Amino acid sequence: MTQSVTLAAEALIAGKLVAFPTETVYGLGADATQDRAVAQVFAAKGRPAFNPLIVHVPSLEEAAALGEFGPKASELAKLFWPGPLTLVVPRRQGCPVSLLASAGLPSLAIRVPKHPLAQDLLKAVRRPVVAPSANPSGRISPTTAAHVKAGLGDKVSVILDGGPSAIGLESTIVGFLDGSPSLLRPGGLAREEIERVLGHALISGGDAKKPSAPGQLESHYAPKAVIRLEATAPREGEAYLAFGRVSDSPYNLSPVGDLVEAAANLFRLLHEIDASGVAAIAVAPIPHKGLGEAINDRLRRAAAPRPEESE
Repeated sequence: MTQSVTLAAEALIAGKLVAFPTETVYGLGADATQDRAVAQVFAAKGRPAFNPLIVHVPSLEEAAALGEFGPKASELAKLFWPGPLTLVVPRRQGCPVSLLASAGLPSLAIRVPKHPLAQDLLKAVRRPVVAPSANPSGRISPTTAAHVKAGLGDKVSVILDGGPSAIGLESTIVGFLDGSPSLLRPGGLAREEIERVLGHALISGGDAKKPSAPGQLESHYAPKAVIRLEATAPREGEAYLAFGRVSDSPYNLSPVGDLVEAAANLFRLLHEIDASGVAAIAVAPIPHKGLGEAINDRLRRAAAPRPEESE
């Protein structure tokens, strides 16, 4: 179902859903200015309507037309866009983005993706595009076009295939709503890089029950199999997701202990393990530094009790 950027842009303008690659994961795109199109994203994913979406645009100039960027937000945008960083800023008066995209909040989550196909698509559409990860809500994020097709099937009109995602983790989200910038979700840009630019530590923010940005729900990114964290070895019946030179498991995030490689492989390997039909996954300890913070965040949410399990 891989088709041209022109056809994908026409589908978006017509109010249809399009999956496209970014450097982080594959996104499920819809015209952000059409209420009905945005509503279709929530319906296709089975996503709670109180969980905001990220708006994608091709440049900082177009982002600044939608949201109010203070000095620090502008500095981060100039340094890290295009790239795996989302900024949550106040909506501008008259912003054309559907209020459904921001769950009715007075803020907007905005990103400028780096992937050339994403850039080509956004420039062809010439309007903002909401694009959460192209998978059923709460499940493993897609890092290939095949993952999208397996997860969403015919709910998507067009799937643009740009190969495997280079980073493999969703964007880092930084909020600028309460004075000091806050880390709302760790992701593909390490906290340390952002703090180096700001000159001070990021405070941690976010509420799993009232999310101000995507990726804050307690249970998220989950495979069908149950996950056990900080496991030095698998138990009987468990697949082992290893890290470093400590295991002969066929599933190893990075045999050399590289966190960038581990981030890129995380969702792909979870998809592979889940496809094997195993009921449980044991995950090796991952260092909590650099991209390890985001990897551990995804694993913790993947291991959390599912909503249907806690009712």
